[in-house]
Amino acid sequence: MTKKSLALCCLLLAATSGAALAEPADLGQQILAETNAARQSPQRYADYIRDFKKNFIGKGYRLPGSLNVVMTSEGKGGLDEAARFLSRQRPLPALSWSPGLAQAAADLVREQTASGETGHGERGDMKKRIEKYGSWRSSLGENISYGPDTARQVVMGLIIDDGVADRGHRKNIFDRSFATMGAACGPHPLYRTICVMDLAGGFQSR
Repeated sequence: MTKKSLALCCLLLAATSGAALAEPADLGQQILAETNAARQSPQRYADYIRDFKKNFIGKGYRLPGSLNVVMTSEGKGGLDEAARFLSRQRPLPALSWSPGLAQAAADLVREQTASGETGHGERGDMKKRIEKYGSWRSSLGENISYGPDTARQVVMGLIIDDGVADRGHRKNIFDRSFATMGAACGPHPLYRTICVMDLAGGFQSR
């Protein structure tokens, strides 16, 4: 079973807090920790999203220290829906870090840093890219975020999934079949930052 979700228009697209961007390798590890915080304590994570609402005016928001107003598709309604989901979500086990999946994620980051493209590539590309580094079992998925440059912004954006009807990114984060994850981030010529999250039911590196 494979799953894909693209965060091209996620809520936090192009948002910046003015804080220094973490080193890409560190940011990947931070995204794992933030994902596990959401999986293990979803009700607490709902409070982060409710707190984020104070930055909104209509369907736009401005982060503290920034003069930029970022427009969203759903506005506060999207945040409210995400908070309701989290309030009902049962805690899930933490994901482990997979160096092999992180390498596969880094390959896509490097490719799109150079090309400026977005998306997962042609059908089957994700699977081929991941299988270069080892063998996976049970399930396989990928989320891509463009714009956010901190772990919390990345994970919150994927959970809120602004404008994404099926909430595919959120489903990947809270999929019980996933047990391991690798992530990588880097610069993107159009959207400033790209972060790729690869997940699997299990992964054995070569």
